[in-house]
Amino acid sequence: MDTAATGLTFRDATDADVDALVALIESAYRGDASRAGWTTEADILQGQRTDSDGVLEVIKSPASRLLTVERDGAIVACCQLEHRGDHVYFGMFAVNPGLQGSGLGKAVMAEAERHAREAWGAAEMHMTVISVRDDLIAWYERRGYRRTGRMTPFPYGDERFGIPQRPDLQFELLVKPLV
Repeated sequence: MDTAATGLTFRDATDADVDALVALIESAYRGDASRAGWTTEADILQGQRTDSDGVLEVIKSPASRLLTVERDGAIVACCQLEHRGDHVYFGMFAVNPGLQGSGLGKAVMAEAERHAREAWGAAEMHMTVISVRDDLIAWYERRGYRRTGRMTPFPYGDERFGIPQRPDLQFELLVKPLV
């Protein structure tokens, strides 16, 4: 789908996109490059955010879609949508740090929510966010997501998810009605 108003193309990721998607996700959250945007986790987590195997697993899963967003042929954003019965899980959301704050994230979320409603008939969108990410949670709340207070532990000791820099990390479930 090409949206002329923003010049964005939304499509499903392919195996050929894996390296570019890993680079995008890492640049949005980890290391010094992530500090160019506001979604960085560099102060609370080091190490990797994802890897090729994790991205490929989402691409290959029959219940998932890795929505890839291009502008002028370059991948500029992505998000995972996973159909889970009456709701869709939203994850692996990344926007090029140099484009954060431009409205691109809002456009990606709107397309993800539209797809969840129209393709899967989902009543809700669910996501988990590290509970200490107050600025990020506030951004989601402005888009209609609500904190549930339902927490799950951060996988300390599993470096596939990063190396925590503080002892109080956990994930909070955020939910948005889609109907």
